Amino acid sequence: MKLLLADLILVVHFAFVLFVVGGLPLIWIGAAAGWRWIRDIRFRTAHLAAILIVSAEAVAGIWCPLTVWEDALRGVDQDQSFIGRWIHAVLFYELPAWIFTTAYLAFAALIALTWWQVPPRRLSARQ
Repeated sequence: MKLLLADLILVVHFAFVLFVVGGLPLIWIGAAAGWRWIRDIRFRTAHLAAILIVSAEAVAGIWCPLTVWEDALRGVDQDQSFIGRWIHAVLFYELPAWIFTTAYLAFAALIALTWWQVPPRRLSARQ
């Protein structure tokens, strides 16, 4: 049961990363294509908040809670399912922490710049 819960947390973590990383190109593609939903203030606020939280954790030297919970559930042996192994391989790399911190801050700056270039709006029910 613990391994199943650990895999579920890993899938949620992957979805979070996909939202943060994939959201930015979707905003730019959507702006070019005229998609109204990419300007939705709720989506854009959640997107910006997500990368700001990740960046703040990195600057403060705090581990992501999802990683901590997953590791605690897996224990020392780090058993994983087939899907868990693949998702883990996509999400986690062995690099110095400063590289990740720099990347997160640069990505946050790019998302903040996107707010200026492709400004969000409150969308009415009619839009």
